[in-house]
Amino acid sequence: MRSNASDARLIDLFLDMLAAEQGAGDNTLQAYRRDLADLSQFLARGGGSFAGAETQQLRDYLADLDARGFKSSSVARRLSAMRHLFRFLLNEQIRSDDPAAILSGPKRGRPLPKVLSIADVDRLLSRAKTLGEASQPSTSQQLRAMRLYCLLEVLYATGLRVSELVSLPRSAARRDARMIEVRGKGGKERLVPLNEASRQAMADYLAALENATTENEKGAAISKWLFPSFGESGHLTRQHFARELKELSASAGLAPRLVSPHVLRHAFASHLLHNGADLRVVQTLLGHTDISTTQIYTHVIEERLKSLVRDLHPLAEP
Repeated sequence: MRSNASDARLIDLFLDMLAAEQGAGDNTLQAYRRDLADLSQFLARGGGSFAGAETQQLRDYLADLDARGFKSSSVARRLSAMRHLFRFLLNEQIRSDDPAAILSGPKRGRPLPKVLSIADVDRLLSRAKTLGEASQPSTSQQLRAMRLYCLLEVLYATGLRVSELVSLPRSAARRDARMIEVRGKGGKERLVPLNEASRQAMADYLAALENATTENEKGAAISKWLFPSFGESGHLTRQHFARELKELSASAGLAPRLVSPHVLRHAFASHLLHNGADLRVVQTLLGHTDISTTQIYTHVIEERLKSLVRDLHPLAEP
């Protein structure tokens, strides 16, 4: 069953507002569209629509999601989409009330992020570097291995989102670059520092790319992207990088299910905080708009404080 025409129009208006006023990206807009279309279908089965929905109907929808086996996190996301939509309809005077304002969602604890240890990250980096050095010069195999090593060094050095990483421009690898400018969610820009290892990895990878011999590789060598490909995007896809990372994890003796680009982003943040970085600094580096998003890492700070008191307090037990 499809959303009725009136609801579909309201969804379009709402998404236009999110894109224009809040800079919402394509993935965010697609998620909102799916969630709201599902709500519209539920209301339509009872002859209702967004314009006339009542609070009890919305409660019935949340109960229906639970009956369908949705996780509490998914129900909470659908509730958030409803709240945003009906607040928009109220502000635009399409409705005179907000039926979602008093709804409460499922109680849920925020899961702690999966984090690799420093030793695990070092194993990944060492294995990737070894593979790049072991291949024969100027071969496609070596180029792919050096690209993967470069991706890992830059990711762990900066904590970029995977979408930000794979879409870095070639200019990010300037030999004198100490910082890179990143365009994040909603088109917001931020500066992120590079370390020496990541700068060297980029320089070595670009040198290998410029010495490419096949026609495809020569085309990649003049691309505007740091990690070019020949798909529609013009650069390496998130999915391709994730697959290569899983293969590398197995090769390094780590469980592939525990390793992903996002897990390495978590490792970047957690390791910084464990070594004394300020939460606000990490928030800026990660590109989080709200400090509450960064606060999932507070368990790292708590553990560090406990160890400091245990090791340094004058009355601590030996």
